[in-house]
Amino acid sequence: MDFLRRLAGFLDRPGFPWKSLIITFSIGEYFLENYLAYRQYRVLQGKKVPKQLENEVDQKTFDKSQDYGRAKAKYGFVSGLINQIKSIAIINYNVYPKFWALTGILATRFLPERLQGEIAHSLVFVFASSFLETIIGLPLSYYYHFVLEEKYGFNKQTIQLWVTDMLKGQALAIGFGTPLGYGFLKIIQKTGDNFFFYLWVFTLAVQLFAITIYPIVIVPLFNKLEPLKPGSLKEAVEALAARLEFPLSELQVIDGSKRSAHSNAYFTGLPWKKKIVIYDTLLEKSSEKEVEAILAHELGHWKRGHTTRLLGISQFHLFFMFTLFSVFIRNKSMYDAFGFTKEQPIMIGFLLFNEILSPTDALVKLGMNIMTRSMEFEADEFSLKLGYANELASSLIKLQIQNLSSMDADWMYSSFHYSHPILTERLKAIGWISKEKVSDKKPASNGKTTEKSEL
Repeated sequence: MDFLRRLAGFLDRPGFPWKSLIITFSIGEYFLENYLAYRQYRVLQGKKVPKQLENEVDQKTFDKSQDYGRAKAKYGFVSGLINQIKSIAIINYNVYPKFWALTGILATRFLPERLQGEIAHSLVFVFASSFLETIIGLPLSYYYHFVLEEKYGFNKQTIQLWVTDMLKGQALAIGFGTPLGYGFLKIIQKTGDNFFFYLWVFTLAVQLFAITIYPIVIVPLFNKLEPLKPGSLKEAVEALAARLEFPLSELQVIDGSKRSAHSNAYFTGLPWKKKIVIYDTLLEKSSEKEVEAILAHELGHWKRGHTTRLLGISQFHLFFMFTLFSVFIRNKSMYDAFGFTKEQPIMIGFLLFNEILSPTDALVKLGMNIMTRSMEFEADEFSLKLGYANELASSLIKLQIQNLSSMDADWMYSSFHYSHPILTERLKAIGWISKEKVSDKKPASNGKTTEKSEL
């Protein structure tokens, strides 16, 4: 604690150029991201199928994948520039104190007197900011879903569904954000200099609670979940789960096709009670054995303790961040630099603290990507050892083709942006050698019916 106090005193110096520092960090991060994106864009201009995929992917599919990647890259350039200009303008023109004052007026006018105070004001500020961000981002969001994704056949949602999703998102943010924000601020107000420990415990409890209610409450608000119908696939997955002692409680199919043609599968839940969720698009486009291989990979993450390790790392990171925040929470020079000369709202301090630490995000992301990429190789190896080598390889290739994912990547870009190894790296690790184009293969029948008809 003594060290933290000394560090806080050292950093709280009148006239310290906090604003210039944050703007410099922001611009530096922006140029780094664009340099990485430029490197990847050059790869996306390639015309030749990667050597390891020559037998699996035809030229037409590869060209379409490259075109899709370039389209997303261009979108990223434009949206990144807009967001960068917006961020600098907010900081440079003291938008935070002006908007804080405006939301204070709204809170005073519309909230009962007994509810007024810093916490209520902070919540109004956060929700109003979130709402404005959503409104400002509507044109880009519309373009992404209804122009870019539509062009390549991925968007399946209607305008009505798109709007409904946004409204539900805002409602959930207010519904869950109000008690969470209240708890966050109240803990800091009441627990003194050691608030970071209590805040960490509170956050851990919230995360465990979220893991519990997410599949039960949140997912059904946006998607329809149905039990996987009886058949050979269900029997095989249940047998695999039993073999691995995976605590499977439910095996469900989600209507991912309602919004997108992209495919996926995942598991969720508490350590003693989990459910596996399979996208209907995955069932439609893959054979039963390929679905088994993908699920074997996912269960490999569980068996190898990857989810537990990642949870532990995230908790360590949160504790470190909250501890470091205790150094900045009463930094008068920081508040003064951004126009908060008369008051020091906790929420504003946390917001500015995150701005100051933003350059470390790239390093944290790089470290996490290195770790998760290693975990993906381990999960692939796990599926391979269960006897799914060919099925895993063909399913990975199919997913790559169906999602039009980039089939090659610049090493530096992928290090910072990809949590998974690229396809060629995974196929090499699996030892895959193909004699026919996987993209030409159809889902295999189980002898009675196809997966699609089972749904």
